[in-house]
Amino acid sequence: MKLLIYTFFTLLLGFEGYKWVAEYGDANAQYNLGVMYDNGYGILESDAEAIKWYRLAAEQGVAMAQYSLGVMYYNGFGIPENYEEAIKWYRLAAAQGVASAQYNLGVMYDGGEGVPEINTGAVKWFRLAAEQGNVDAQRRLGAMYQKGEGVPEDYAKAYAWYSIAAAQRDSAAKYSRDALFASLTRDQKARGQRIAAKCFESGLRRCD
Repeated sequence: MKLLIYTFFTLLLGFEGYKWVAEYGDANAQYNLGVMYDNGYGILESDAEAIKWYRLAAEQGVAMAQYSLGVMYYNGFGIPENYEEAIKWYRLAAAQGVASAQYNLGVMYDGGEGVPEINTGAVKWFRLAAEQGNVDAQRRLGAMYQKGEGVPEDYAKAYAWYSIAAAQRDSAAKYSRDALFASLTRDQKARGQRIAAKCFESGLRRCD
């Protein structure tokens, strides 16, 4: 019954429908209302209102609301910048499989933002996001392997992850892959190509 009410009011009344259902307590409507305020869709853009509705939805467990609230805290949009709060909400979203939240956690661990700089933590989150197809995480994971940060230095794996990101038309990954290729031994090139092929064939699940 609640779903029918939600559908009726949101389709019939647009923003006012979302607001009515959000005030009624529907978490998805609260998140969507946050998105509307965040981007100025049909209403005046308001970071403060976006945060209000994201928080209500996030506290009900909506993963994308948790991620969006983390973004607001990280960037200081409508609220004082707070890395600890950003990490808190990113973690909750990441635990529900939001790849962008996983990637952002990797960035924060890599840069020591709100947490001690822990390269192994960065690798963990980059890998989780990379295995979901996040191209930025794939490129960053390649760099971690190339530099030996958080993982043993492994040029073949670096080449593989750069190749995977480059396949998504990421120009920075393509540049890094091509630059690295020139310094690889024949065995490293062959191994890197095998890793990339296995990774593609497994749907990014077997990339070691």
